[in-house]
Amino acid sequence: MKKTEHVLTFFKGMAMGAADVIPGVSGGTIAFITGIYERLINAVKSINIANIKLLLKGKFKEFCINIDGVFLAVLLSGIAASFVSLAKLMTFLIENHPVPVWSFFSGLIIASTIFIARSVKWNIKTLAAFVIFTVAAFCITSPENSPLNSNGEYWYVFICGAIAVCAMILPGISGSFILVLLGQYLFMMKALAEFDFIVTGIFLCGAGFGIVMFSRVLSWLFKHFKTITLASLTGFMSGSLNKIWPWKSTISTFTDNHGMEQPLSQKNILPSANDDSQLILALIFALTGFLLIFTVEFIAKKIKK
Repeated sequence: MKKTEHVLTFFKGMAMGAADVIPGVSGGTIAFITGIYERLINAVKSINIANIKLLLKGKFKEFCINIDGVFLAVLLSGIAASFVSLAKLMTFLIENHPVPVWSFFSGLIIASTIFIARSVKWNIKTLAAFVIFTVAAFCITSPENSPLNSNGEYWYVFICGAIAVCAMILPGISGSFILVLLGQYLFMMKALAEFDFIVTGIFLCGAGFGIVMFSRVLSWLFKHFKTITLASLTGFMSGSLNKIWPWKSTISTFTDNHGMEQPLSQKNILPSANDDSQLILALIFALTGFLLIFTVEFIAKKIKK
């Protein structure tokens, strides 16, 4: 029975990992759907000073029991397997087929926004939070702004890991989408695909720091201000959609660590009138991404029944 449970947990981790690789799909949502969300949050919250002291004293067994260590290890193994296996595919698709890929992501995010909005009890406070975060996100994530792109410097990779992991454990918001906003999504996909253990290790250290430091804050917000927090997330996601508009024109560029010229700031443009095939393809992929979220929701309801 234990082996069967571990196998199921591993595959649930793979599903979470696949979701977190794709901007617009939340690993937290997958955890919620598969029935392990509360167990995951409780396990993460258990990584506190008292239990870390047990580890430092060599009481490894007690430490593992207290933090549900076997569950976490199996789940993280599944997540890591997805990250590694999908990283090369996502890198290839973004570099060679950007319009349909970003259209697919847009459909996912629009559907996720609607999905979260339906769980909000709308009133003056939640509506105000929604408007404020929509406007703020729209301004901050405008593609014309030069992103906080550090050209792969380690301190920035660490910070990105700390911020992205918080989104990964929130139902509805994607950690990969946060990396897109921070200008590090493609960089991290390449690091995973090329087995860059230094960059990946620094990112994971940042993620470990972030999840320990911020999981309690997120838990507190959901406990005391759940509807306002959800309304704010809805506004954040809707206001950030301009960041992933599929058609862009490059304003300025920079040279990355590999000597390749990359876009630094861009502006959104309308699709070319001479490229109807790309427009039709974009619409198909956007609709596919949109329907995928509600298909997952439908399956989740069936599973619960």
